[in-house]
Amino acid sequence: MRKLMFFSGLFMPLLTSGVIYSAEHTKDTPADVQKAMKANKAVLLDVREQSEWEEGHLKGAQLLPLSKLKKGDPKDITKDLAKDKVIYCHCKAGGRALLAADILKKLGYDVRPLKEGYEDLLKAGFIKSDK
Repeated sequence: MRKLMFFSGLFMPLLTSGVIYSAEHTKDTPADVQKAMKANKAVLLDVREQSEWEEGHLKGAQLLPLSKLKKGDPKDITKDLAKDKVIYCHCKAGGRALLAADILKKLGYDVRPLKEGYEDLLKAGFIKSDK
């Protein structure tokens, strides 16, 4: 009975939400991300919306809203995104990063969605852009 309750509590919300992700949050830490970015081996991709970006974004990040990625031709939209680097994507809380990762992985990117959201990354030492 306990196993059934555990299963129901853990998996039922996923089954009833209608959203199933094939991507998983990366185990890479924010420090790993910063190190890879500093070595020019990674890109930080913000998949929040334009209005969220304008309220504040991380220094060195690129903006590619999930809504734009889902709406247009992904190959055209991602033409300026480096395929020879790791793409770390983030959003506010991690959900949109998973969706974006699903799309980008199908296009051949080494994408690693972050569980940490924008505020978490600021607390982890990322710098807010002044632009």
